[in-house]
Amino acid sequence: MIAIGSDHGGYELKEAIKKHLDEKGIEYKDFGTFSEESVDYPDYALKVAEAVASGQFEKGILLCGTGVGISIAANKVPGVRAANVSDAFSARYSKEHNNANVLCMGGRVVGPGLAAILVDEWLNAEFQGGRHQKRLDKITEIEKKYSK
Repeated sequence: MIAIGSDHGGYELKEAIKKHLDEKGIEYKDFGTFSEESVDYPDYALKVAEAVASGQFEKGILLCGTGVGISIAANKVPGVRAANVSDAFSARYSKEHNNANVLCMGGRVVGPGLAAILVDEWLNAEFQGGRHQKRLDKITEIEKKYSK
């Protein structure tokens, strides 16, 4: 199951992605926001990131106006690897090489058709391990160093 959330800038795109997930029969839980009323993106980034980092959800999708702020906030949670993407290559490789467990996009940057492609690329990709695992282990060490 996928944890999904957005601020007001990503709300419309979140609704389009939920429709796409429904059409594919993919289960998700919406952590909000539930309207276009102005809210603070770190609040929704934290909800989804903690749900993924705790293991309650395997993956997350986060959206804000650009995808930048919400990805920065999500990446503050140890164990989260949030990737802000706007092209299919980056979406696929964020999973294959970086094992990204949270996909981020900007509602003011990515349209609903492209967002569906990016979600599919990311969901269908498999982490390749090998030399990439060594690099992820180094990222984990950085998290540990600064989580003290």
